[in-house]
Amino acid sequence: MKKGALVISLDFELVWGIFDHIELKDKVAYFDNTLAAIPKMLEIFERHDIKVTWATVGMLFNENWDEWQANIPAMLPTYDNTALNAYAYGKAHQKSGYDRFFFAPNLIKFIQSVKGQEIGTHTYSHYYCLEKGQTVTQFEADLQQANLLANQFGIKLASLVFPRNQFNKNYLEVCAQNNIETVRTNPDNWYWDTTKPDTLFSKLARTGDAYIPLGKKSYTTEGIQSDTVVCQKASRFLRPQHAVGLLNTTRLARIKNEIKTAAQNGEVYHLWWHPHNFGIDTENALKALKEIALIYQHCVQVYGMESLTMKQVSDNSL
Repeated sequence: MKKGALVISLDFELVWGIFDHIELKDKVAYFDNTLAAIPKMLEIFERHDIKVTWATVGMLFNENWDEWQANIPAMLPTYDNTALNAYAYGKAHQKSGYDRFFFAPNLIKFIQSVKGQEIGTHTYSHYYCLEKGQTVTQFEADLQQANLLANQFGIKLASLVFPRNQFNKNYLEVCAQNNIETVRTNPDNWYWDTTKPDTLFSKLARTGDAYIPLGKKSYTTEGIQSDTVVCQKASRFLRPQHAVGLLNTTRLARIKNEIKTAAQNGEVYHLWWHPHNFGIDTENALKALKEIALIYQHCVQVYGMESLTMKQVSDNSL
C-alpha cells in the first residue's frame, strides 16, 4: 500500500490578501498577532518534521515603499471592480505607519531557513484570475514579477496557489511557461466551484463542511491531475478560531479524523489556511496546530505517513 501524505499549503499574504474587506486601523492587533504567530508555527513544523508550502504574495518580498514603487510592473490588472486594485491601495497607504503589514523580507528569509519549508507563490499582487476586466497577458506580467522578486532571494518558484481560490484552467499554460510546476485547485464539491456566483447557500455549505461530514476529503495519487502543470486538490481549510468552543472542538476532531483516514488508506490530505487566520485567538489556534502535528506524528509511527510540500507531491506524481 502507498504511504499516506499530509500536504500543508499556506496563503501568506498579510494585508495584501484582505485589504478590500477591512479598515487597516481596526486590524493592527490582528496582524501583529499574525507576525508573532508565524515563528511559533515554524517551530511546531520543525519540531514535528512537517513540510509546508508558503504560497507568498510577491509584494511581501519588497523592503519598503520605495522598492515597492520601483517594482510595479509595466502592465497592471484592469479589474472592473476597482476596489481590488492592490497598487491603488498601496499608494494610498504609504504613510499609514504599518509597513510591517505590507512587507516581510526578513520573515521570508526566516521561513527559508527552516528545514522542509518551500516558498511558493500567491502571485505578485494577489492577482484575481476570474475577475472581469483582467487578462491572461496581465496575469503573466504579474507572475513574471513574482519570479523576479523571488529570484533575488535565491528562490525558484515551483508551486502556485490562486488568490481567493480563483482557479482558472485557461491560465495553466502561462504558469507552465513561467516555471510553475504545480498549482493547488479546489475540492470537487459544488460549493467550492469558484467559476459560479457565490451564493449564501454555498457560503453556508462551506462553513458547515468544517463541522459536519459533507463528503470524503482525502484522495489517491491517481486523483492528482497532470496537464500542463500538476493540479493538486485542497482537502480542507483550517478555519479560524470560533467564539463558540464546541465548534472549535468539532472542527479539530474532523481534521484529525480525516488525517488518520488518509494515513490508513494511503491517500493524500491537503490542509490549507492563511497565516493571518491565527490573528484571532492566537494561543488556542497554536494549540490546535500542535494537536494536528501530534496526530500527524501518530500516523507516521503507526501507518508510515509522510509530510510533503506541493513541489514534492508534484515531483512524486510525474
